[in-house]
Amino acid sequence: IKTPAGTFLTEWTSMDLDSPYLDYLCDQLAEVLERYHPVDGIWFDMCWDQVSCSSWAIAAMTKKGLDPASDADRRRHAGELAEASMARLAAQVRAAAPGALIYFNVRPVGNLPKEHQYMEQVEIESLPTGGWGYMHFPKTVRRVRRFGKPYLGMTARFHGSWADFGGLKPYPALEYETSLMVAHGAQCSIGDQLHPRGRLEPEAYDLIGRAYARIEAREPWLTGAVPVTEVAVIETMPDHTQRHLQSIDGAVRMLNQLRQQFDIVRTDEDLSRYRLLILPDDMVIDERLAAKLRARLAAGCRILATGWSGLSEDATAVVLSELGISAHGESAFTDTYIRARPGSGVLRPDSDHVVHGKGVQVRPSGSSKVVADLVEPYFQRSWRGWCSHRQTPPDRVAEFAGAVVTGSTAYACWPLFDAFARHGNAPLRNLVGELIDRLLPDPLLRAGGPTGLQTTVCRQDQRLIAHLLFYPAERRAVDIDLIEDIIPLHDVPLSVRAERSPRRVYLAPENRDLPFQYRAGRVEVVVPEIAGHAMVVFE
Repeated sequence: IKTPAGTFLTEWTSMDLDSPYLDYLCDQLAEVLERYHPVDGIWFDMCWDQVSCSSWAIAAMTKKGLDPASDADRRRHAGELAEASMARLAAQVRAAAPGALIYFNVRPVGNLPKEHQYMEQVEIESLPTGGWGYMHFPKTVRRVRRFGKPYLGMTARFHGSWADFGGLKPYPALEYETSLMVAHGAQCSIGDQLHPRGRLEPEAYDLIGRAYARIEAREPWLTGAVPVTEVAVIETMPDHTQRHLQSIDGAVRMLNQLRQQFDIVRTDEDLSRYRLLILPDDMVIDERLAAKLRARLAAGCRILATGWSGLSEDATAVVLSELGISAHGESAFTDTYIRARPGSGVLRPDSDHVVHGKGVQVRPSGSSKVVADLVEPYFQRSWRGWCSHRQTPPDRVAEFAGAVVTGSTAYACWPLFDAFARHGNAPLRNLVGELIDRLLPDPLLRAGGPTGLQTTVCRQDQRLIAHLLFYPAERRAVDIDLIEDIIPLHDVPLSVRAERSPRRVYLAPENRDLPFQYRAGRVEVVVPEIAGHAMVVFE
């Protein structure tokens, strides 16, 4: 409900699909399909679940036995109405123009398993400086590329978002965005918006043409290439909590920096292709999922869990006993500390590292081994007592464990991924990296260079292609990160797991051979320069 002042804001107005508007839209669609037959495709925009309390919506909800006064029922009806509308519109297009492209934009990514049947491809609208940010595409693409449909990334030439007339994106930013798309096996789309006079802006098309020419030169190594992954981050669907979404965000950031090759996968999807499953922070597991995970463990897969994952909702019982712990409830402290045991590969045992966010209390069980201790503060900060500006300092090693490993699992009592999303503390990433190294000592890819280097691996017939990207973004405006400079990296070591020695290793599209060694099932090479984006081909 808008205030009188809000009525006059310059903003979008959403149409009610329960109203006669949908019939009107179908009539418009029929006219377009007839006049421009055969159409190449129809692209529907802004297809979100529109909650409504109109008389039409109330009547429709009441007819279905839903309560219009219930927020949950209103959202349920909006989702069902959106899907029914997509089914109707897609059927209309397919009847008039078989084979035409159909896409419904701005749909929730989590709905793709059931909604991709209404689309011929999947598009990821993601303008980093237009509100989406630079983490949106690398997170979203890992959800959409497993449905057997062509998928593409969509950015724009604008400095900001759509209709930023007169705003032109720096070329290094557009080079990065298109390079990241192809590195994930996606096709590229660079959008523009036509001036009312119908005039194309020459400078904008010089920019777009430069970016596309660069991709065109690389197409022989991109066409038909598919990402190779071995790690799955498991997410709950469809009832995300905000914390769970943040944990997924933290996992993407962390695993990117750790050079892991991973997808984001729903609990009801096939997990058989993955060597490592990650259950981030708050994955409450029922017996059905537990049985599925046990089957994967029996097949040689590994599992890493954090926080509540694998435990009951109140953290007093263990659902996945293979984690090698017993559970004793939620921690009494909102901020605790990690102290590594002697022999830790990445954290010094004489330092304590803070984790912001309440975790759980566990003890090792069976033959599991504690690799990091939980250190508790002197007291829980509150109005009854506090110390200085932030959290209470560390005091003592708790009677409960911090991180525990078995032969096939690793578990940490803290919500590490949520904390990393919010604070970015490197020791949290380092601890997860050490746990992954114990579970997956021979990863698909290893690479040197700074933590901001992004890596992917694609397979194209008999080729493996490693994409290495380094385009540092800077916060150069109040709420916009910008990429304006390409800063080259030199002599970056790269190692890729391979069943046999390649015939040749070279840079594409330069066709420059690189010396390499093959030993212990790995191809080792030094990349002489990464000027933004390098493609190393193992052929």
